[in-house]
Amino acid sequence: MPIDPEFPKNHKIIGKHKNADGRFHFVWGPGRTDAESSENADVQDAYKQRNEEYVGLGVHGTFVALDWDSCIADGACIEACPVQVYQWYRSEQDVPAIEMTNTTSEGIGEDRNREGRKDYTDKSDPIRERDCIWCMACVTVCPTNSIKVDEANLTIHDEMSKKF
Repeated sequence: MPIDPEFPKNHKIIGKHKNADGRFHFVWGPGRTDAESSENADVQDAYKQRNEEYVGLGVHGTFVALDWDSCIADGACIEACPVQVYQWYRSEQDVPAIEMTNTTSEGIGEDRNREGRKDYTDKSDPIRERDCIWCMACVTVCPTNSIKVDEANLTIHDEMSKKF
């Protein structure tokens, strides 16, 4: 089940993931525990090795949105993005993904290749969402269709920014 194409209508903002430069992206929930990562052996083994509970995480970002529940930590999006919108969140803050809902990252994590992930619990994070140039490279390479890049959602992000 890929990212819900209507996630801004079908989900609610459950938090913000802030960047140290003052920018941020929204986190939309609720998360799902029946998405692609729940069926992926590498992902499930990594959670077990870390003794972390597998929980629904939701969608990070609005106009560059990545469904963390569908993401299997393939990393193709990180390699494909010509402007480094994404980074592995655990390369900067090695905490359970659920703790990234209302936090701040410096934006200095691994963002060059798929080998930068800590393990398969790691998630590609659109930490520099505003830098997107709408090339759609990340969308075309994602093996689970976890990414939605939609310039029209920029308006939704700006409207929601006034409320939250």
